[in-house]
Amino acid sequence: MIVRDRSEVKCVEWGNGLSYRFLLETDNMGFTVAHTVVRAGSKSPLHYRRHLEACYCIAGSGQVIASDGTVHEIRPGVIYALDRHDEHFLIADPGGDMELISVFNPPLQGDERHSFDSDEFSHY
Repeated sequence: MIVRDRSEVKCVEWGNGLSYRFLLETDNMGFTVAHTVVRAGSKSPLHYRRHLEACYCIAGSGQVIASDGTVHEIRPGVIYALDRHDEHFLIADPGGDMELISVFNPPLQGDERHSFDSDEFSHY
């Protein structure tokens, strides 16, 4: 059985916030669970080529915008799932950080970070 407190897990600056990575590839669970903090007012162009991801909002609010321009409002109690390796923009409202519980399949190794230095969607 794996039991962990947030103070015991790896915390990674993922690009526009923090990711507390509770389960990783080395745990042999077949998926990653992370508590993701998205900085207030940030806009992240994201694309997971290797992973499927689902995010459940637990605090704050924002939007997920699909590459075709479709806007989805995110608030506590809303889940979004990137079931087709979807390119998307993740935007946190300027009034406060947005917090998500994120699940990745296959699992993350643990040190993955995004780079927003180009005009392309950041991926890992």
